[in-house]
Amino acid sequence: MQGAGAGRRNDNFRADDIIFSQGDPADALFYIRAGKVKLAITSESGKDAVLGIMGPGDFFGFGCLRRHPTRDKTSTALEDCTVLRIEKAAMARELAADPEFSLTFIDYLLDRNARIEEDLAAQLFNSSEKRLARTLLLLANFGKDGETDPIISKISQETLAEMVGTTRSRISFFMNKFRKHGFIEYDGGGHSVVRVNTSLLNMVLHDGSIAD
Repeated sequence: MQGAGAGRRNDNFRADDIIFSQGDPADALFYIRAGKVKLAITSESGKDAVLGIMGPGDFFGFGCLRRHPTRDKTSTALEDCTVLRIEKAAMARELAADPEFSLTFIDYLLDRNARIEEDLAAQLFNSSEKRLARTLLLLANFGKDGETDPIISKISQETLAEMVGTTRSRISFFMNKFRKHGFIEYDGGGHSVVRVNTSLLNMVLHDGSIAD
């Protein structure tokens, strides 16, 4: 992505800063240059769910391109991050003027759609233990050629529980279980830096569960 210019600007956010909130006007999309961003949604009954963690090279907030007048999610910086804010009109101009970029963006959307379908299948058919293992692997970028980063920045067990669709106590139980078997390394705190080992991937690819 190009730098700042007409209809664009680079914005810096600190950890826990709100980038936009559910219900805000949807007038721009964002491209992450550095850091990680959490996307979450709140239901009418007040229940929260984390829809994903985005990292460098990811777009988010592109609901504005679907002519949604307001945001349907809340985005929060998980760590200090830099994002390129692209106004809706500026993005439309670039997509029309640059066929190569347009194809790249379409490929990105198709890959993202495939990931959403995989997430739905995992939610429907996998145990919460396997869903947590898959979530940790995705956060560490396993499966992205040449981009694996086994170190996951500080992330709360509450956030993991919202992503997996289970309780914090179950997350704590499975995290301790994974650590006991050498699949991950972490200090066990509420907001821990987690190292994900390749043995966790092997566990998921084989039977997806481990004995206590």
